[in-house]
Amino acid sequence: MLKRFVKDIAGASAVEYGLIVAVLSMAVVGGVGMFSNSLENMFDYQAGIISNAAANLD
Repeated sequence: MLKRFVKDIAGASAVEYGLIVAVLSMAVVGGVGMFSNSLENMFDYQAGIISNAAANLD
C-alpha cells in the first residue's frame, strides 16, 4: 500500500499548480507594493516642485 502511494502521481499536478499560484501571487503583491511606493515618491516630488514654485511667486 505504501509503495502504491509513493508511485501515485495523480495529485502532483494540483500541488504544482498551487505552488505556481503562490509564487505568482507573491510576485504580484511585491510588484504592486513597489509600484505604489514609486508612485507616492513621484507625487511627493511633484508637490515639492509646485510648492517651491508657489513660494517663489510671493
